[in-house]
Amino acid sequence: MSYQDDEESVPYDDHPNSFPKNFGYGQYEGEQDNSLSPTGEQKPRILLMGLRRSGKSSIQKVVFHKMSPNETLFLESTNKIVKDNINNSSFVQFQIWDFPGQIDFVDSAFDPHMIFGGCGALIFVIDVQDDYSDALLQLHSTVTQAYKTNSNIKFEVFIHKVDGFGDDSKMESQRNIHQTATESLIDAGYDQIHLSFHLTSIYDHSIFEAFSKVVQKLIPQLPALENLLDILNTNSAIEKSFLFDVVSKIYIATDSTPVDMQSYELCCDMIDVVIDVSYIYGVREDQEAAFDEKSSSLIKLNNGTVLYLREVNKFLALVCILREDNFEHKGIIDYNFLCFRKAIQQVFELRNKTNQMLNMCNVASSPIMNGNNLVDDNNEEILNDEDN
Repeated sequence: MSYQDDEESVPYDDHPNSFPKNFGYGQYEGEQDNSLSPTGEQKPRILLMGLRRSGKSSIQKVVFHKMSPNETLFLESTNKIVKDNINNSSFVQFQIWDFPGQIDFVDSAFDPHMIFGGCGALIFVIDVQDDYSDALLQLHSTVTQAYKTNSNIKFEVFIHKVDGFGDDSKMESQRNIHQTATESLIDAGYDQIHLSFHLTSIYDHSIFEAFSKVVQKLIPQLPALENLLDILNTNSAIEKSFLFDVVSKIYIATDSTPVDMQSYELCCDMIDVVIDVSYIYGVREDQEAAFDEKSSSLIKLNNGTVLYLREVNKFLALVCILREDNFEHKGIIDYNFLCFRKAIQQVFELRNKTNQMLNMCNVASSPIMNGNNLVDDNNEEILNDEDN
């Protein structure tokens, strides 16, 4: 299996002001500031970093733009930062910044606060099919620079392109990368930095499962959602439940039981079936989306397992896995689901009220703090710490 890289080398000189704008560093002229959600809160920023040919842009296109993995072979080269606003639901709202792999953004020519200051998570992609010694060096320098700038960043390492590898080879690669990366941080005195490792491929559901875990770390309401799912499972004899973002198939929450990859794949396939059938038979002329309050699905498998999907809101769906014998009490399950959906709505309302109160405390004309740099309403830098 061959992979097409999304980045090609881009010439530049060493002068600090010669390339930042050309690479998407900061706001483009005339570009609107989409860093705020509709409720007025700052969106978390996820940075995609890694060496050339690691597959960063392919991951972004497959997960958030429903591109077929085979189509990623024909992606055009990326030679500047590509900013992508993800607004699929009120829980899944963030920015993804895809960085060109040939540029060292920890170089002194770049302001680290503009890159890492507003970052919620940093994903470093390592191509496991290639010699990853250089990637580990780049990982170390990137993580340490980011941590010095913003110690609250969640650091995630995608050990990518593991399709075609046997289970033993996957685990050996993960063990080697984990050991080398961790030991280098400890030797440099950064033992407080925690790296999370994920085996990923765009040719299966592993990339969606890995991104789900990344996004969940950026959701403050995650403990409340997990608790609600546990209560629903206990009172409805449900074995496993997921709260899915329908568009991306990322699950923003699940119950406290371990996630089985096969169960997750079944739920993803069920969402695809529901959306495809709804687009054919369920979209009215006045509708833009095929998923609405009437969307639901029931699939019975030949092993006595039932998959049950219900709409939570315009972008979220609850997918449950339970035994067919327990589904005989469907009325109780539906009643418990209505209670669950009402509780989810209360979580939304509470967060929106909190954001509104915070916004009222801010002066409308005051600039936004972005890391340690002060920026105006157009996200243009007006004061830097070094200028003080």
